[in-house]
Amino acid sequence: MAELIFDPLQGARLILMLRQRGITDSDVLSAIEQVPRSAFVGPELADLAYEDCVLPIACGQTLGRPSDIAPLLQALNLHEVTAPRVLVVGAGSGYMMALIAALGAEVFGVERYGRLAAMAEENLQRQGVSSAHIRQGDGLEGWAEEAPFDRIVLTGGVAEVPDALLGQLNPSGFCLAPIKSGEAWELVSLDHNGTQTSRAQTALHIGLSHGVSKAL
Repeated sequence: MAELIFDPLQGARLILMLRQRGITDSDVLSAIEQVPRSAFVGPELADLAYEDCVLPIACGQTLGRPSDIAPLLQALNLHEVTAPRVLVVGAGSGYMMALIAALGAEVFGVERYGRLAAMAEENLQRQGVSSAHIRQGDGLEGWAEEAPFDRIVLTGGVAEVPDALLGQLNPSGFCLAPIKSGEAWELVSLDHNGTQTSRAQTALHIGLSHGVSKAL
């Protein structure tokens, strides 16, 4: 994994903000501190990389704010699984994949846009992330050849999660998906039968794009 973020004061401020917003998992906080968000956006945005804001990446997509990404990471509960395998639907520029890899998982990402998939692969290789694998495709179809997965996480909002995607879960695994509730998006956990197992007490600031949102 690459060096710590370039400005320790920025990192400390970000971690304090996340703690204040209910992120208590020390492994998640450590991953966010150690994985340089600036490496997954253009160099012109490096000064904003550790602000709690959405940042543009290629293909009209965006990199989500840390206060929306951290609850997903915490809700994955990866410490409950030995050698977890995680599928990321909507890999973007690879930031979420790098964070999940830093939590000790082997991570598989599917990204709709070829340019973004190539960018994510390059970013992950540059950061020395060897446990991440990516391909271009429709993320809602999953990655059947690599299934089953202990966790599936959708990086953006959907109206519903396809049964075919849930069918790629281990029986003991679950899928995390932002699903709209009123005017907000809430993080929902689904088992391989599509049964809702929990609803995280958090609202996500996201929108829809091609079945997977642009914001995480």
